[in-house]
Amino acid sequence: MKKLIESLSTIEKKVIPYLEEKNISEICEKSNLDKVTVLRALEYLNNKKIIEFETVKKRVVDVGVNGSLYRKKGLPERRLLTLINDKRIISLKNAEKESGLGSDEFKVSLGVLKAKAFIEIKNSKIILSASKEEVAKKSPEELFIESLPIDEDGLLPEQQFALKNLLKRRDIIQIEERKKFLIKVTPTGKEVMNSKEISKELIEQITPELLKKEQNWRNKKFRRYDVTLKVPRINGGKRHFVNSAIDYGRKIWLEMGFEEMSGNIIESSFWVFDSLFTAQDHPVREMQDTFFLDKMGELPDKKFVEKVKTAHEKGISGSKGWNYSWNEEEAKKMVLRTHTTVLSAQTLSKLKKEDFPKKYFAIGKCFRNETVDWSHGFEFNQTEGIVVDPDMNFRHLLGYLKQFFKKMGFEKIRFTPAYFPYTEPSVEIHSFHPEKKIWLELGGAGILRPEVVTALIGVDVPVLAWGPGFDRILMDYYNIKDLRELYKNDITKLRKMKSWVKV
Repeated sequence: MKKLIESLSTIEKKVIPYLEEKNISEICEKSNLDKVTVLRALEYLNNKKIIEFETVKKRVVDVGVNGSLYRKKGLPERRLLTLINDKRIISLKNAEKESGLGSDEFKVSLGVLKAKAFIEIKNSKIILSASKEEVAKKSPEELFIESLPIDEDGLLPEQQFALKNLLKRRDIIQIEERKKFLIKVTPTGKEVMNSKEISKELIEQITPELLKKEQNWRNKKFRRYDVTLKVPRINGGKRHFVNSAIDYGRKIWLEMGFEEMSGNIIESSFWVFDSLFTAQDHPVREMQDTFFLDKMGELPDKKFVEKVKTAHEKGISGSKGWNYSWNEEEAKKMVLRTHTTVLSAQTLSKLKKEDFPKKYFAIGKCFRNETVDWSHGFEFNQTEGIVVDPDMNFRHLLGYLKQFFKKMGFEKIRFTPAYFPYTEPSVEIHSFHPEKKIWLELGGAGILRPEVVTALIGVDVPVLAWGPGFDRILMDYYNIKDLRELYKNDITKLRKMKSWVKV
């Protein structure tokens, strides 16, 4: 017992004399401590078996959203009755307007007053029938609202009648289950309360001031500390796991000798679509697939515009083009970028022949007008890459992708033939999803078509390009089964998320 008492903190000692009070509010008042401090002290005492918590559940009747308003302004029927009492006779139309009630409230109020025989309605007029005493007397419903909150078990017959009437109307009354914590002092706790040892002062902590003079601590008792007790976990600050993974992906590309590209998330259709040889009647350029802004942008240097126009209408570098009339106004439409390949197009437009070979990458957010489900979102991260080198071929492309995904922790990937408007040949990249037992598409890759490269650089040179979805990579590593969990920001889950440690 002595050891137990010597382990008590100052706030525990302040609370112990009042443990048999009726509620926590009284403990706070008599101990002169705030509620948070008292609750903390009670939790400590519970851990030391000095008290026990007992939970009592009860159903409580209280005012709802409308009930809170009506308690201040009065029930709708009371406000209507007051208006009619002042005028004695009033037209239906004027009564609804002057009462300030909503249409539904007005109709309900008329029904309530008619049922009580307080009014009559003749020739579209409301006539008061109630006496002065009946008008002045509060209804059972009014009295009931004023008495809330109240335990459902303790309702009197007239209160049960009022409750039944009010529950028929929306949001006036709500019944909710509430928990009440009762404090029960254990036999050990009663011994502690009656012990004289509890009044002895103990040194709580060692401070510089305490150590300066020997008389401050010599022959004095120090408070005991139980080092085996559980303490709250301290969570240090850290980056969001998505941002951490993006940093890791960026590190991989940089280690592989790539330079990073960056740009705006809002771009003109020229850069997002036209520069990448996407025809202006292609389905991806429709409203159901792309987020368009109510704004028109500016086109780049005229030399690029003319080359892109020629590529679309007639073709370049041996191509036949799309054989249609290319529209500048369509190219000016501003959109949220649907891919990070727009960065590759802008980067290529700045290159000259003497710059080769070059390698670039980007990891950035993209937007698609998609139906949100476990594997699709309307915004997502994509990792982009291009290699501009006359000596590169399709095998080099697959080699770069295999190396990147291996470093990201994917051993089981496959490539399948695909079609994209701006690459040929093209492949889709898939990884095996162990939970769903399916191959999950990560993105596309290929060699940029000459219609893209020649229009932007001025010379036809092999350009390896890829754009896998980065969020789906995260899903596999973090064992996330639903893409939407990446952005829910559940603080408990975020604290438990492991760091990206793939090598």
